[in-house]
Amino acid sequence: MRRRAPSLLITVLTALSALLLAAPPASAHTELESSSPQNGTRLTHTPATVRLTFSEPVELDDVHIAVAGKQVKVSRSGHGNDAVQVTVPRTAAGRDRLALVWQVLDMEDGHPTSGTLSFRLTAKATSDTTTPTAAPEPNGTVREAWAAVRWAGYLALALYVGGLAFVALLWPQGAGDPRTRRLLTLSWTAGLAASLLAPGLQGAYGAMGTLGDVFRLPTYTGLLSSEVGIVAACRVLMWVLAAIVLAAVLQGGDRAARSPGWRVGALAVALGLLRTTSMTGHNSEGTHPGWGAVADVVHLLGVSLWLGGLTLLLFGVLPRRRPEELSAVVSGYSRLAGVAVAAIVAAGVVLTWQVVGSFGALVDTGYGRLLLLKLAVLTLVLLIAQRSRGWVKTRLDIAVLLRGDRATVRPFVHSVAAETGLVLVVLAATSLLVTSAPGR
Repeated sequence: MRRRAPSLLITVLTALSALLLAAPPASAHTELESSSPQNGTRLTHTPATVRLTFSEPVELDDVHIAVAGKQVKVSRSGHGNDAVQVTVPRTAAGRDRLALVWQVLDMEDGHPTSGTLSFRLTAKATSDTTTPTAAPEPNGTVREAWAAVRWAGYLALALYVGGLAFVALLWPQGAGDPRTRRLLTLSWTAGLAASLLAPGLQGAYGAMGTLGDVFRLPTYTGLLSSEVGIVAACRVLMWVLAAIVLAAVLQGGDRAARSPGWRVGALAVALGLLRTTSMTGHNSEGTHPGWGAVADVVHLLGVSLWLGGLTLLLFGVLPRRRPEELSAVVSGYSRLAGVAVAAIVAAGVVLTWQVVGSFGALVDTGYGRLLLLKLAVLTLVLLIAQRSRGWVKTRLDIAVLLRGDRATVRPFVHSVAAETGLVLVVLAATSLLVTSAPGR
């Protein structure tokens, strides 16, 4: 197995390179295709209106434009659903330059794209000689908070789904373990909180607002009328249903964890959480969105099984130092983790091909470089895990023979903790990728 790992890694990287070289460029977020007047045009006077045409249809509520530092009303231009126009306010007249800051939300995943249109005015200033107010830009603090909440949401999802799978498949008696019960409860609480906060942060960022706008009702009402808001509401509902599944296993203990009825309910809720989470990613982009949707669910499931299992192993199984549990659970998790990692790699290849679409976009854009960083860390985790597998097995055998002696279990704990920490880094990169625009 150790000899086959490098060759398997080389095969995967070769296949990924071939896909990137052969794939057509993927469609990224909604972009500005043209404007009338064109960007950079020299004008003799301030235009009455400016028309913006985007790469795909847009909703008026999803387009935000600021002129001279103030938000202006957006209306249809009569040139199709992909075009809008704004009336330039009088306060913008009499200046030597006109700047329009625009931001648009993608209709499918709700991610914002922004830019600036600038026009040089050659006529002399008339009555208004006031220094132009800086046009508002997307709030960096809001974006950082959005990325942090996304990371917390991914972590909570992985711990909840992976933790329930670990208990159901490998360690039913863990349903009665106090540490495991606290961990599952904490993951559910964090998941629900993240699902409530993320839409507000996304809406505030899309509207070029501040952190204070996150707690204002209009931020949510405007978002809930869109497809992104509907998905967010469904995700909140799934977390509410997840409370029922969690309460059942906390009350019933290992008897509930072994019950077929509870397992079916847990599977349905887990799939619902995975699907509603993946719908806010980039899988809908590219030439085959169906494949992207399936790959994203598989990717999230693999990460959940891997990270959730590692966490319960670290905080639930190992502190008990029970030889029978160590022998049975660790060997079972090793096989489950192998399947999860294979699913992560396979789904990652599909998603990279789907979203990035070309080798140039992988190396020449911020999104592509962040993805390369994530892949590098993931490769490092896999190599470390593969090299330590034989060492861990030896230490585990000794720990079982010595009836869970603390000194023999401790190195195993350190190994699992290091692997868990590296997986969290991969998860952090994932949350940044979700809040970034491909090809930018």
